[in-house]
Amino acid sequence: MTLAPREPVHGHDRRPPDARPAPRFRRARTAPPWWFALPALALFAFVVLLPSARGVYYAFTDWDGLDPDFSFVGLDNFSAMLRDADARQAVRHTLLIAVSITVIQNAVGLVLALGVNTAIKSRTVLRVFLFAPAVITPIVTAYLWRNLLGPDGAANSLLGAMGLGGWEQDWLGDPGLALWAVVGVIVWQYAGYSMVIFLAGLQSVPKEVHEAASIDGAGPLRRFWSVTRPLLAPAFTVNLMLSIIGGLKLFDQVYALTGGGPGHATDTISTLIYKDAFTLGEFGYSIALAVVLTIIVAVASTGQYLVLSRNERAAS
Repeated sequence: MTLAPREPVHGHDRRPPDARPAPRFRRARTAPPWWFALPALALFAFVVLLPSARGVYYAFTDWDGLDPDFSFVGLDNFSAMLRDADARQAVRHTLLIAVSITVIQNAVGLVLALGVNTAIKSRTVLRVFLFAPAVITPIVTAYLWRNLLGPDGAANSLLGAMGLGGWEQDWLGDPGLALWAVVGVIVWQYAGYSMVIFLAGLQSVPKEVHEAASIDGAGPLRRFWSVTRPLLAPAFTVNLMLSIIGGLKLFDQVYALTGGGPGHATDTISTLIYKDAFTLGEFGYSIALAVVLTIIVAVASTGQYLVLSRNERAAS
Protein backbone atom coordinates (compact mmCIF):
# COMPACT_ATOMS: atom_id res chain seq x y z
CA MET A 1 0.00 0.00 0.00
CA THR A 2 1.39 3.33 -1.11
CA LEU A 3 1.15 6.23 1.26
CA ALA A 4 0.64 9.69 -0.14
CA PRO A 5 3.29 12.22 0.79
CA ARG A 6 2.36 14.20 3.84
CA GLU A 7 1.73 17.86 3.51
CA PRO A 8 3.91 20.15 5.61
CA VAL A 9 2.33 21.09 8.87
CA HIS A 10 0.96 24.62 8.80
CA GLY A 11 3.42 27.07 10.33
CA HIS A 12 6.48 24.80 9.95
CA ASP A 13 8.88 25.15 7.03
CA ARG A 14 10.58 21.89 6.05
CA ARG A 15 13.01 23.53 3.59
CA PRO A 16 16.72 23.05 4.26
CA PRO A 17 18.22 25.63 6.65
CA ASP A 18 20.31 27.17 3.86
CA ALA A 19 17.15 27.85 1.83
CA ARG A 20 15.38 29.71 4.60
CA PRO A 21 15.40 33.52 4.31
CA ALA A 22 17.44 35.26 6.96
CA PRO A 23 15.42 37.22 9.48
CA ARG A 24 15.32 40.88 8.63
CA PHE A 25 16.24 42.01 12.14
CA ARG A 26 19.71 40.35 12.06
CA ARG A 27 21.22 43.06 9.90
CA ALA A 28 20.13 45.73 12.34
CA ARG A 29 21.72 43.85 15.23
CA THR A 30 25.11 43.48 13.54
CA ALA A 31 25.41 47.23 12.87
CA PRO A 32 26.73 48.85 16.07
CA PRO A 33 24.89 52.03 17.00
CA TRP A 34 27.28 54.90 16.40
CA TRP A 35 25.78 56.99 19.18
CA PHE A 36 27.51 54.75 21.74
CA ALA A 37 30.67 56.69 20.88
CA LEU A 38 29.09 60.07 21.60
CA PRO A 39 30.12 60.27 25.30
CA ALA A 40 33.76 59.49 24.46
CA LEU A 41 33.74 61.89 21.52
CA ALA A 42 32.18 64.62 23.65
CA LEU A 43 34.81 64.15 26.36
CA PHE A 44 37.61 64.14 23.76
CA ALA A 45 36.25 67.33 22.21
CA PHE A 46 35.97 69.03 25.63
CA VAL A 47 39.44 67.95 26.86
CA VAL A 48 41.47 68.08 23.64
CA LEU A 49 39.80 69.70 20.65
CA LEU A 50 38.30 72.80 22.27
CA PRO A 51 41.45 73.74 24.26
CA SER A 52 43.58 73.16 21.17
CA ALA A 53 41.34 75.33 19.01
CA ARG A 54 41.32 78.05 21.67
CA GLY A 55 45.09 77.82 21.93
CA VAL A 56 45.44 78.28 18.18
CA TYR A 57 43.30 81.41 18.48
CA TYR A 58 45.53 82.79 21.26
CA ALA A 59 48.53 82.31 18.97
CA PHE A 60 47.22 85.28 17.00
CA THR A 61 46.88 87.53 20.05
CA ASP A 62 49.13 89.34 22.53
CA TRP A 63 47.65 87.57 25.58
CA ASP A 64 49.92 87.53 28.63
CA GLY A 65 48.22 84.59 30.34
CA LEU A 66 46.57 86.65 33.10
CA ASP A 67 44.88 89.76 31.74
CA PRO A 68 41.40 89.01 30.35
CA ASP A 69 41.87 91.88 27.91
CA PHE A 70 44.05 91.14 24.89
CA SER A 71 44.29 92.22 21.29
CA PHE A 72 44.26 90.32 18.02
CA VAL A 73 47.67 90.82 16.37
CA GLY A 74 47.32 88.55 13.33
CA LEU A 75 50.58 86.96 12.19
CA ASP A 76 52.82 89.20 14.30
CA ASN A 77 53.82 86.37 16.64
CA PHE A 78 54.80 84.14 13.72
CA SER A 79 56.72 86.87 11.95
CA ALA A 80 58.52 87.62 15.23
CA MET A 81 59.86 84.05 15.22
CA LEU A 82 61.69 84.71 11.98
CA ARG A 83 63.46 87.64 13.63
CA ASP A 84 64.07 85.85 16.94
CA ALA A 85 67.56 84.33 16.97
CA ASP A 86 66.69 82.22 20.02
CA ALA A 87 63.68 80.70 18.23
CA ARG A 88 65.71 79.86 15.13
CA GLN A 89 68.41 78.30 17.29
CA ALA A 90 65.81 76.29 19.22
CA VAL A 91 64.42 74.91 15.96
CA ARG A 92 67.91 73.85 14.88
CA HIS A 93 68.57 72.19 18.24
CA THR A 94 65.21 70.41 18.13
CA LEU A 95 65.86 68.99 14.67
CA LEU A 96 69.44 68.03 15.54
CA ILE A 97 68.39 66.24 18.73
CA ALA A 98 65.52 64.43 16.97
CA VAL A 99 67.69 63.22 14.08
CA SER A 100 70.58 62.23 16.36
CA ILE A 101 68.34 60.30 18.74
CA THR A 102 66.56 58.56 15.87
CA VAL A 103 69.78 57.38 14.24
CA ILE A 104 71.88 56.53 17.32
CA GLN A 105 69.11 55.06 19.47
CA ASN A 106 67.87 52.73 16.76
CA ALA A 107 71.37 51.69 15.75
CA VAL A 108 72.24 50.83 19.35
CA GLY A 109 68.86 49.15 19.88
CA LEU A 110 69.33 46.99 16.80
CA VAL A 111 72.81 45.91 17.86
CA LEU A 112 71.54 45.05 21.34
CA ALA A 113 68.61 43.11 19.88
CA LEU A 114 70.93 41.09 17.66
CA GLY A 115 73.13 40.38 20.69
CA VAL A 116 70.39 39.15 23.02
CA ASN A 117 68.71 37.18 20.22
CA THR A 118 71.59 34.70 20.23
CA ALA A 119 71.83 31.48 22.24
CA ILE A 120 73.85 32.94 25.14
CA LYS A 121 72.66 31.69 28.53
CA SER A 122 72.35 35.14 30.09
CA ARG A 123 70.15 36.57 27.33
CA THR A 124 67.04 36.78 29.55
CA VAL A 125 68.87 38.65 32.31
CA LEU A 126 70.49 40.95 29.77
CA ARG A 127 67.13 41.80 28.25
CA VAL A 128 65.80 42.81 31.65
CA PHE A 129 68.81 44.98 32.52
CA LEU A 130 68.94 46.64 29.10
CA PHE A 131 65.24 47.46 29.13
CA ALA A 132 65.17 48.62 32.77
CA PRO A 133 66.16 52.30 32.10
CA ALA A 134 63.12 52.71 29.83
CA VAL A 135 60.72 52.22 32.75
CA ILE A 136 62.38 54.85 34.95
CA THR A 137 60.66 58.22 35.07
CA PRO A 138 62.47 60.54 32.61
CA ILE A 139 62.82 63.36 35.14
CA VAL A 140 64.44 60.96 37.63
CA THR A 141 66.87 59.78 34.96
CA ALA A 142 67.73 63.37 34.07
CA TYR A 143 68.51 64.36 37.68
CA LEU A 144 70.57 61.20 38.11
CA TRP A 145 72.69 61.98 35.08
CA ARG A 146 72.98 65.65 36.04
CA ASN A 147 74.79 64.54 39.18
CA LEU A 148 76.89 61.99 37.29
CA LEU A 149 77.97 64.50 34.64
CA GLY A 150 78.60 67.45 36.98
CA PRO A 151 82.09 68.94 37.40
CA ASP A 152 82.60 66.83 40.56
CA GLY A 153 80.39 63.98 39.39
CA ALA A 154 81.10 60.29 39.03
CA ALA A 155 82.06 60.56 35.36
CA ASN A 156 85.00 62.93 36.00
CA SER A 157 85.96 61.06 39.18
CA LEU A 158 86.14 57.80 37.23
CA LEU A 159 88.29 59.40 34.53
CA GLY A 160 90.61 60.81 37.17
CA ALA A 161 90.89 57.44 38.93
CA MET A 162 91.82 55.81 35.60
CA GLY A 163 94.60 58.35 35.00
CA LEU A 164 92.62 60.14 32.29
CA GLY A 165 92.34 63.47 34.06
CA GLY A 166 92.91 65.29 30.78
CA TRP A 167 89.55 63.98 29.56
CA GLU A 168 87.60 65.51 32.42
CA GLN A 169 85.01 67.95 31.14
CA ASP A 170 82.18 70.14 32.32
CA TRP A 171 79.81 67.94 30.34
CA LEU A 172 76.67 69.99 30.94
CA GLY A 173 78.33 73.40 31.26
CA ASP A 174 80.29 73.40 28.00
CA PRO A 175 78.17 74.76 25.11
CA GLY A 176 79.95 72.42 22.72
CA LEU A 177 79.27 69.29 24.78
CA ALA A 178 75.96 69.93 26.57
CA LEU A 179 73.73 69.13 23.59
CA TRP A 180 75.49 65.83 22.94
CA ALA A 181 75.38 64.97 26.63
CA VAL A 182 71.59 65.36 26.45
CA VAL A 183 71.48 63.10 23.37
CA GLY A 184 73.61 60.51 25.19
CA VAL A 185 71.26 60.45 28.19
CA ILE A 186 68.20 59.98 25.97
CA VAL A 187 69.88 57.18 24.01
CA TRP A 188 70.95 55.48 27.26
CA GLN A 189 67.39 55.49 28.55
CA TYR A 190 65.48 54.44 25.44
CA ALA A 191 67.88 52.20 23.51
CA GLY A 192 66.44 49.25 25.45
CA TYR A 193 62.95 50.24 24.34
CA SER A 194 64.03 50.11 20.70
CA MET A 195 65.81 46.82 21.44
CA VAL A 196 62.55 45.18 22.59
CA ILE A 197 60.72 46.18 19.41
CA PHE A 198 63.57 44.95 17.20
CA LEU A 199 63.79 41.75 19.24
CA ALA A 200 60.11 41.04 18.62
CA GLY A 201 60.75 41.48 14.91
CA LEU A 202 63.80 39.21 14.98
CA GLN A 203 61.92 36.44 16.75
CA SER A 204 59.22 36.54 14.08
CA VAL A 205 61.72 35.79 11.30
CA PRO A 206 61.37 32.10 10.32
CA LYS A 207 64.47 30.04 11.07
CA GLU A 208 64.00 28.14 7.82
CA VAL A 209 64.77 31.31 5.86
CA HIS A 210 68.14 31.70 7.61
CA GLU A 211 68.92 28.03 7.16
CA ALA A 212 68.16 28.23 3.45
CA ALA A 213 70.38 31.30 3.10
CA SER A 214 73.20 29.52 4.97
CA ILE A 215 72.92 26.52 2.67
CA ASP A 216 73.19 28.87 -0.30
CA GLY A 217 76.49 30.15 1.12
CA ALA A 218 75.37 33.49 2.59
CA GLY A 219 77.52 34.73 5.48
CA PRO A 220 76.21 36.44 8.64
CA LEU A 221 76.37 39.96 7.19
CA ARG A 222 74.79 38.87 3.92
CA ARG A 223 72.00 37.04 5.77
CA PHE A 224 71.29 40.10 7.88
CA TRP A 225 71.23 42.52 4.97
CA SER A 226 69.31 40.38 2.48
CA VAL A 227 67.09 38.30 4.77
CA THR A 228 66.69 39.81 8.23
CA ARG A 229 66.65 43.51 7.37
CA PRO A 230 63.72 43.38 4.92
CA LEU A 231 61.67 41.31 7.37
CA LEU A 232 62.34 43.90 10.10
CA ALA A 233 60.61 46.65 8.10
CA PRO A 234 57.57 46.83 10.47
CA ALA A 235 59.87 47.10 13.50
CA PHE A 236 61.86 49.86 11.78
CA THR A 237 58.63 51.73 11.04
CA VAL A 238 57.48 51.64 14.67
CA ASN A 239 60.88 52.51 16.14
CA LEU A 240 61.66 55.36 13.78
CA MET A 241 58.21 56.89 14.24
CA LEU A 242 58.45 56.77 18.04
CA SER A 243 61.99 58.15 18.02
CA ILE A 244 61.38 61.10 15.73
CA ILE A 245 58.16 62.16 17.47
CA GLY A 246 59.69 61.80 20.94
CA GLY A 247 62.81 63.70 19.88
CA LEU A 248 60.84 66.61 18.45
CA LYS A 249 58.70 66.96 21.61
CA LEU A 250 61.57 66.49 24.07
CA PHE A 251 61.28 68.73 27.13
CA ASP A 252 61.62 67.20 30.59
CA GLN A 253 65.08 65.66 30.21
CA VAL A 254 66.50 68.81 28.61
CA TYR A 255 65.01 71.10 31.22
CA ALA A 256 66.14 68.93 34.14
CA LEU A 257 69.67 68.41 32.76
CA THR A 258 70.57 71.89 31.52
CA GLY A 259 67.50 74.13 31.71
CA GLY A 260 68.21 74.96 28.07
CA GLY A 261 71.68 76.24 28.93
CA PRO A 262 74.43 77.10 29.16
CA GLY A 263 73.00 80.24 27.66
CA HIS A 264 70.72 78.87 24.95
CA ALA A 265 73.06 76.07 23.88
CA THR A 266 70.49 73.30 24.50
CA ASP A 267 67.23 75.18 24.14
CA THR A 268 64.60 73.29 22.16
CA ILE A 269 61.23 74.54 20.99
CA SER A 270 59.60 72.94 24.05
CA THR A 271 61.92 74.60 26.56
CA LEU A 272 61.59 77.93 24.78
CA ILE A 273 57.79 77.63 24.95
CA TYR A 274 58.01 77.11 28.71
CA LYS A 275 60.38 80.03 29.26
CA ASP A 276 58.41 82.48 27.12
CA ALA A 277 55.12 81.52 28.75
CA PHE A 278 55.96 81.17 32.44
CA THR A 279 59.05 83.36 32.76
CA LEU A 280 58.39 86.21 30.34
CA GLY A 281 54.59 86.04 30.34
CA GLU A 282 54.40 86.01 26.55
CA PHE A 283 51.67 83.41 26.25
CA GLY A 284 50.56 84.46 22.78
CA TYR A 285 54.09 84.10 21.41
CA SER A 286 54.70 80.80 23.24
CA ILE A 287 51.46 79.34 21.89
CA ALA A 288 52.54 80.38 18.40
CA LEU A 289 55.75 78.43 18.99
CA ALA A 290 53.65 75.45 20.08
CA VAL A 291 51.63 75.67 16.87
CA VAL A 292 54.85 75.64 14.84
CA LEU A 293 56.08 72.63 16.82
CA THR A 294 52.80 70.82 16.14
CA ILE A 295 53.16 71.48 12.42
CA ILE A 296 56.77 70.24 12.43
CA VAL A 297 55.80 67.03 14.27
CA ALA A 298 52.84 66.42 11.95
CA VAL A 299 54.84 66.97 8.77
CA ALA A 300 57.85 64.94 9.94
CA SER A 301 55.81 62.00 11.25
CA THR A 302 53.48 61.89 8.23
CA GLY A 303 56.33 62.09 5.72
CA GLN A 304 58.33 59.47 7.56
CA TYR A 305 55.33 57.15 7.82
CA LEU A 306 54.61 57.39 4.09
CA VAL A 307 58.21 56.60 3.18
CA LEU A 308 58.53 53.76 5.69
CA SER A 309 55.17 52.21 4.81
CA ARG A 310 56.15 52.26 1.14
CA ASN A 311 59.42 50.52 1.96
CA GLU A 312 57.54 48.06 4.17
CA ARG A 313 55.22 47.12 1.31
CA ALA A 314 58.16 46.78 -1.06
CA ALA A 315 59.98 44.49 1.41
CA SER A 316 56.93 42.27 1.82
